[in-house]
Amino acid sequence: MTQTTRRNFSLGLLALGGTAACSNAIGSNKAPQIDAAVESTLQVMFDSYPGTQQLAENASGMLVMPLITEAGFGLGGSFGRGALRVGDSNVDYYSAAGASAGLQLGAQQYSHVLFFMTDDALAGFRASPGWVAGANVEYAYRDHGDSFAADTTTTLNPVIAVVFAQAGLRLGATVEGIKYTRIIP
Repeated sequence: MTQTTRRNFSLGLLALGGTAACSNAIGSNKAPQIDAAVESTLQVMFDSYPGTQQLAENASGMLVMPLITEAGFGLGGSFGRGALRVGDSNVDYYSAAGASAGLQLGAQQYSHVLFFMTDDALAGFRASPGWVAGANVEYAYRDHGDSFAADTTTTLNPVIAVVFAQAGLRLGATVEGIKYTRIIP
């Protein structure tokens, strides 16, 4: 192992440890704070991307992650908390933790909402002990709100992720995944 590789490994572990050190909210009585952040995030998304209102109306449920923090240098990690909304109510709370490896440098924060477009997709998410976002999720990235729209291609996917409100800079090519785990705030 070269010194550069050890340094990258150490800095990556530091970034992963920093994001993992964020509380998972168990027993912390954070539900009202998460609820307020979810409401605010949805309002910003609907105001900035009017097409998401149609997705919300057609979705069986939405997982709203108001703030995901991601950092990496060689190895990286991400963390955030949010709520699963069915109808107009938050029914469960979740943490999202991710890891990545590859050529990467930097940190960023963003919001995202997973739209579960079918009852089966929502039930599968709720029944799993830890759900991992994978190839079956359609991602829509927009950095300004002029033209996001749901069409027949996106509405036929069982899960659609809308990522918005990015801040910071993270460069590189990585292999990564994110795991959602139910928490009790």
